[in-house]
Amino acid sequence: MKNELQELRRSAVVTTFGPGSVVDFRAGGGAVSGIAAGLEEWDRSFPPAGMAHPQVIRETRLQKKLGVKGFRTPPVTLERGKDDEPDTRRLVAVRFPNWLQCPGCDVIKPERRWKGDPGKAYRYCPSCTEKSHGGNKVFVIPVRFVMACKQGHVDEFPWDWWVGHTPDCAISKRDNPDRHPGLLLRSEKPGLAGLILSCNKCGARRSMDGVFSKKTWERGPKCRGRRPWLANGDEKCGQEQNAVQRGASNLFFAVTESALSIPPWSDQVQEALGDWWSALVNLDDLSKLEDYIELLAKGDLESVLKELDMTPAELAEVIRARLTSYGQVRTDDLRPAEYRQFVTEPGRSRAHDIDFETRRVAVATEIAPWVSRVVRAVRLREVRALRGFTRINPPGDPDSPEVAALSKEPLDWLPAIEVRGEGIFLALNEERLSLWESRPDVVKRAAECDTRHRADWKDRYGDDARSPEPITARYMLCHTLAHALMRQLTLECGYSSASLQERIYAGTGDDSMAGLLIYTATPDSDGTLGGLERQGKAGRIEGILQRAIEAIEWCSSDPICITDMMGAVNSYSHSVCHACCLAPETSCEVFNSFLDRGLLTGDGTGSGLGFFEDMLRRS
Repeated sequence: MKNELQELRRSAVVTTFGPGSVVDFRAGGGAVSGIAAGLEEWDRSFPPAGMAHPQVIRETRLQKKLGVKGFRTPPVTLERGKDDEPDTRRLVAVRFPNWLQCPGCDVIKPERRWKGDPGKAYRYCPSCTEKSHGGNKVFVIPVRFVMACKQGHVDEFPWDWWVGHTPDCAISKRDNPDRHPGLLLRSEKPGLAGLILSCNKCGARRSMDGVFSKKTWERGPKCRGRRPWLANGDEKCGQEQNAVQRGASNLFFAVTESALSIPPWSDQVQEALGDWWSALVNLDDLSKLEDYIELLAKGDLESVLKELDMTPAELAEVIRARLTSYGQVRTDDLRPAEYRQFVTEPGRSRAHDIDFETRRVAVATEIAPWVSRVVRAVRLREVRALRGFTRINPPGDPDSPEVAALSKEPLDWLPAIEVRGEGIFLALNEERLSLWESRPDVVKRAAECDTRHRADWKDRYGDDARSPEPITARYMLCHTLAHALMRQLTLECGYSSASLQERIYAGTGDDSMAGLLIYTATPDSDGTLGGLERQGKAGRIEGILQRAIEAIEWCSSDPICITDMMGAVNSYSHSVCHACCLAPETSCEVFNSFLDRGLLTGDGTGSGLGFFEDMLRRS
């Protein structure tokens, strides 16, 4: 197909390369940089639109939290037979940045000023191509610098402003930017200081040194509110912008929400209801639910009743109970309900769950003082939905105006993927934990991180913003333990560190929780082979836990690491580094923040600061 760039994995389209992200492609041998188009383009290029599309998934609790009717998976083209017409539907990327550079002559200018072939996305330099041996095309490449602001806007780098044309330069007086004759960006010495931008018309020259400095852009041009991923979607902004590299990791941070499918939403009844669930939720009179089902049973709902082997009365009773549960679904936090499913004994009703199967493991005496529950999650389903993205700073407040939109107008669906896998759940001994977290040294250590976090939150969102969730010693303990276990499990069962993910359950008061789930986070077959959940069996998990704690007692960077001389200030952590506790950011739910191995193993003084310090002494 003409202008086709390349294929992307479905999971990448929802995380790394979602709408609004800059993606580097290879097209016909040339490099093409584009920004993934918004959700309206999904509807236009992959009909039918919205929830009428067949490639949809549902997760009832997550739908209620996000206020949508369902989710669409990144669409895939259909395989056609040899004699069939090919499926021409494709997701769309908009060229960005528009300025391109020739690697041969170092000229930079807009895309329309370069040579191209009909129906091809690449562009090439005609003069350098003519000089090349054999007539091989010299493809131009996207420039390395772009502009971005904290409100999610992106724009072209202001090349003319940076070079500083003389007042009589004809280039500075041009009205049409697409007709720009070009500038020269040449590396004369190492580093940014040696990268020189110059104008051949007026002779203006300027080094790129300081291009990433905040002070540079305090007096520079302000953000124009450009949103190229949305057609005609630009808006007013005027805020300070930052220069970033086109492939920088801080140019796109996906803002995702996820939920595990748990009873009663994970059984065969919910799967069979499918599209009918939304209609049943919106019934005005539930007393007529049975009559409504009997009416539908004569038509479209007949196959559902046969599949479930239920009468209309039995289905109506199940749906009424489910509607009652639906009204009790919390939209502020989905995790307490998940935690209760792990720590309570499985009931008979779980026998028909197709997406949630757990098996309780007897807690061995070696770890019983610290761990109260061990659960093997034999079957799990997680739905991850993309609700927006941020630039420059990682996600903080999900309701902040810094979260950029995926569409011009709110839609009744969001993009999402589903991950089916397995995992291990551990709950900590609440009695021992309550005594430990009331220690003054523990409280002080966690309070230091919380204070830094609140100060940065206030600086980022202002005095009127809502306060963030407090960072407690309980949370930091569970989080750091999850990182230690993930590192050890990669050695024990062969999974790569990026294929495991954590889910932390930590809360006090009415939602008292202290647990963690380590589960497979990849949507391929690795997540269903059973190699992870088998490590939770009695006789194995005890040794894994002890070895995980022992492995982080000493770090190769000690004593610098344990004395907190290596931690990044904005990570709100203590005593962690890449040699001991940091994990791939795809595996950590808070970008490697709020960690402290001292809360697990102590600070080396024997004061009892570490929750597992007694375990280390005994071993």
